[in-house]
Amino acid sequence: MAVQKLFPVLFLQLALAFLLAGLTNAGGLQLGFYQGACPDAELIVHQTLYRYISRDPTLAAPLLRMHFHDCFIRGCEGSVLLSSTKNNQAEKDAIPNKTLRGFNVIDAVKSALEKKCPGVVSCADILALVARDAVLMIGGPRWDVPTGRRDGRVSIANEALFNLPSPFANITVLKQQFAATGLSVKDLAVLSGGHTIGIGHCTIISNRLYNFTGKGDTDPSLDPRYAAQLKNKCKPGNSNTVVEMDPGSFKSFDEDYYNIVAKRRGLFRSDAALLDDAETRGYVKFQSMTQGSTFAQDFAESMVKMGYIGVLTGEQGEIRKHCAVVN
Repeated sequence: MAVQKLFPVLFLQLALAFLLAGLTNAGGLQLGFYQGACPDAELIVHQTLYRYISRDPTLAAPLLRMHFHDCFIRGCEGSVLLSSTKNNQAEKDAIPNKTLRGFNVIDAVKSALEKKCPGVVSCADILALVARDAVLMIGGPRWDVPTGRRDGRVSIANEALFNLPSPFANITVLKQQFAATGLSVKDLAVLSGGHTIGIGHCTIISNRLYNFTGKGDTDPSLDPRYAAQLKNKCKPGNSNTVVEMDPGSFKSFDEDYYNIVAKRRGLFRSDAALLDDAETRGYVKFQSMTQGSTFAQDFAESMVKMGYIGVLTGEQGEIRKHCAVVN
């Protein structure tokens, strides 16, 4: 049994090694970038994060989401971490980012790194490493994170408002948004699996439950029995209640998300939309039928790929002293 369990792990590591061999340095990133200037950087990130996740595993989902939201706007350069100023409303205050949490965790990691290696590790790299370690700490796969990202100096709320993939989006829009960042249709299906952890607010699904076409109806793509359960939790006008995206295992990273979507029980319209395209539907059904046989490997590969979107390297950008403000 031990050998059988070990083989998938070794296969995942080997597959990621080949992937990284092709990607590393392609965007100016490299494995072990901080080995000389801050050799304990990844250990410090892991240890600091563990103090939070061990007390509150639900933090893993918003920290993963934060990295995702960062990369989709201006690339993976930490712009989602910047606070608004008197003259500028930042991404952090855009409506889609209002429910992000965990900024205090990023600040704690940055503070620990600054004490050990001042001015060396970027906030953008911290986001990438924290997302990886948060997933690992709740049972998900581990992947090697090439580092060397630098921090951007610009953050604009309207860019997040209009360009982040929306929970209300249909499959056509989702495919366009992923393609615009260099991600494939498969990446869309794979990264949607991140919804195996976390929660959604009733306000986001209210339209699906009570007024889908403006006639007081329910979204027909939603399983009627599940819709009835959701209506019991989410009464009209309810803005405070939250619902698990993966009922029963929303604190653990597993493949159950695909079982739920296959049964037409995806919480958001964007989850249901995966059944509206041949390729994404095929991926959902394959993971559902095979107990997520390739999901861990696929998710690791797609996260590495996403981590290269629009990176700043070399002399670009800066290394922020504090993640919420430019130097």
